[in-house]
Amino acid sequence: MEPIDLRSDTVTKPTPEMREAMAEAEVGDDVFRDDPTVIRLEELAAGMVGKEAALFVPSGTMGNLIALLVHCQRGEEAIIGSLSHIYLNEAGGMSALGGIQPCPVKNQKDGTLAIDDILASIRTEDVHHPITRLICLENTQNICGGIPLTTGYTHQVGELAHQHGLLLHVDGARIFNAAAALGTSAAELARGFDTVMFCFSKGLGAPVGSVLCASAARVAEAREIRRQLGGAMRQVGVLAAAALVALREGPARLPADHARARRLAEALAVLPGVEIDPATVETNIGILRVVPDGPGDAAAAARWIAAARASGVLMSPLDAERVRFVTHRDLSDADLDEAIRRLRGLR
Repeated sequence: MEPIDLRSDTVTKPTPEMREAMAEAEVGDDVFRDDPTVIRLEELAAGMVGKEAALFVPSGTMGNLIALLVHCQRGEEAIIGSLSHIYLNEAGGMSALGGIQPCPVKNQKDGTLAIDDILASIRTEDVHHPITRLICLENTQNICGGIPLTTGYTHQVGELAHQHGLLLHVDGARIFNAAAALGTSAAELARGFDTVMFCFSKGLGAPVGSVLCASAARVAEAREIRRQLGGAMRQVGVLAAAALVALREGPARLPADHARARRLAEALAVLPGVEIDPATVETNIGILRVVPDGPGDAAAAARWIAAARASGVLMSPLDAERVRFVTHRDLSDADLDEAIRRLRGLR
């Protein structure tokens, strides 16, 4: 039985168009700025989020770390969501490699950081305090269920940051999903941010790669930091070629992923022992709760995931009760129908 993989949108395979572009890519040594395919990708990426320049990096984790290192000195502090990818899922790189202190602020159910909580987290000028330097947002907010942060909210946080002399970074790994869900552009969602990171290898469907977009001066600094982190690459146009295909073709097909995620949520909502509100599924990520057997049951999600896997459907645990599923380019309507059929048979 062929498995249907809903663990992440990172599981997609390169399309025939991507493979052809990779095979025929014009390449050069990117460390010497000689790779024309990388240059085209960086120019297109920067323009699509309204920034001056961009830097191709191997991963979103590296892109976020480089942004933090560009903005913050050792011992300075970054305000960051308590459920953010940077805080939870990037191996503590900001502190381990940058000496940057995170100031976690509770994520609300809608993925936002409350404005009053942000204000309360900005340090006063006191010799005992670290210096608050940066605010980080995440759009879409992964752990909150792929929720898109609206332009009204992001612009409000941008104004707050600049009023207080703070810098602003967005982990926009899936910013094009947010734009599609909100009916706006990625550039509008990125307006006011000093740095924007987004991934080619998630919703857009490329096999590898992310990009950090900012002013030309900040990208020049970021290029040196990428070198320090071991992220400088040579004839990397073979990867940039696939990312170019993803960037040109991917955004237009994201609404189909969102519709499939909502349809899967509607099917799951009627299953016994599972709780999910389909109205909360706004992009390609959904989170369901498996009802525990009783107090102290710490394996509800693990049992459900194991049963789903046995039926040929792969999903990911978030904690003892919650399970995440993600739709993506490699999931067809027929695949979704089959996944629903298999999941309806779970006991």
